[in-house]
Amino acid sequence: MKSQRLEFTGAHGHKLSARLDGPDGDVKAYALFAHCFTCGKDVLAARRVAEALAGHGVAVLRFDFTGLGASEGEFANTNFSSNLADLVAAADFMRATLQAPSLLIGHSLGGAAALAAAEQMPEVKAVVTIAAPANPVYVTGMFDQHLEEIAREGEAQVQLAGRPFRIKQQFVDDAGEHNLKEKIAALRRALLVMHAPGDDTVSLSNAMEIFTAAKHPKSFISLDDADHLLTRREDAAYVANLIAAWADRYIF
Repeated sequence: MKSQRLEFTGAHGHKLSARLDGPDGDVKAYALFAHCFTCGKDVLAARRVAEALAGHGVAVLRFDFTGLGASEGEFANTNFSSNLADLVAAADFMRATLQAPSLLIGHSLGGAAALAAAEQMPEVKAVVTIAAPANPVYVTGMFDQHLEEIAREGEAQVQLAGRPFRIKQQFVDDAGEHNLKEKIAALRRALLVMHAPGDDTVSLSNAMEIFTAAKHPKSFISLDDADHLLTRREDAAYVANLIAAWADRYIF
């Protein structure tokens, strides 16, 4: 596998850090990966899925959203809408310098972003969600004990995955303005929904909402006892191998 560090300009002018993982031989297709909420391009799930897909001939671009990882910007000033804009900017960058993605993959909130942004990526033929919420407002439940403070003070520092993040009221407001049901119904791309029944971060009911709203072709794969972040190597490899096998029908 070949891995290359890249950088591109996000939707709001910040330099965003990216990495392209590709096969040693010919590239059969390009994919774009959107990472989970407050994670980054180097989170285990993103890295392992990208590496495994490279083994199937798929080159995967993963990047840090604004304010996360090695990307510029202030996380507190971002929201779901800015994530969508960054994701579209990443696809534009791929189209201009590599090849537009034919496969779009999103993990957790990144999955919701993939569903919302796909309509702005005409070359995308297939979309995959991994442990994704059916609507972005779901993630505010991760810090619901701080919502009153955020409403009263305009912002609050919350602990997410053991790290402090500053969340502003504008993030909460923006998340509540997005309803993905219509976008999912109008996706017009093959959709693969992947979710573990025991996911204690994003409940399985979200996968059912996404799957029910979508039109065919659509598929659902249970991730059995995998955790939300796919921290076990074998779970990430399982996900990547299934994505590659499923996508073969649509993107190669």
